[in-house]
Amino acid sequence: MKNAISITLGLGLLAGAFAAQAQAPRASPHETVKVMMNGKPVQIDYGRPYAKGRDVWSGSIAPLGKVWRTGADEATTLVSTGDLMLGSLHVPAGTYTLFTIPGETEWTLIVNKVAKQWGAVKYDEKMDLGRVKMKVAKTAAPVEQFTIVLDANGAKGTLKMSWAGVEASIPVMAH
Repeated sequence: MKNAISITLGLGLLAGAFAAQAQAPRASPHETVKVMMNGKPVQIDYGRPYAKGRDVWSGSIAPLGKVWRTGADEATTLVSTGDLMLGSLHVPAGTYTLFTIPGETEWTLIVNKVAKQWGAVKYDEKMDLGRVKMKVAKTAAPVEQFTIVLDANGAKGTLKMSWAGVEASIPVMAH
């Protein structure tokens, strides 16, 4: 009987610890960007890591020349109920994962057909819908927290990703 009580008490404490951990705030808050383009909703969900004085473009955070999850935690997700053009890439209505390959003079935006991935751990290039180049510019001031903005006006817009003194952008058009 003592062993059964000990096991029950232990499991209860373990469950309580998991519940407390699940309610703890994330180190990188998550955000949802929602806009209407050509009368249809477009949504981007992503994690917003902080630079915290680190060189984010070297090492393991968002290294130049390597596939990056484009945020923190889960990979960034794009959901659109209408077809889009991201630069020259046609993106049919649906749910996709966005990855990027940061570079000093340009970034590569990757639209992957496997939605809801954790980071870039299981990224599979064979599942890419396509890749397209993004323009890169220096920001007027350093951007402490990674930020995605989708400016939209009717059927046209611009997708911008800013962090640590860099802004990558690409035109977006809804059909």
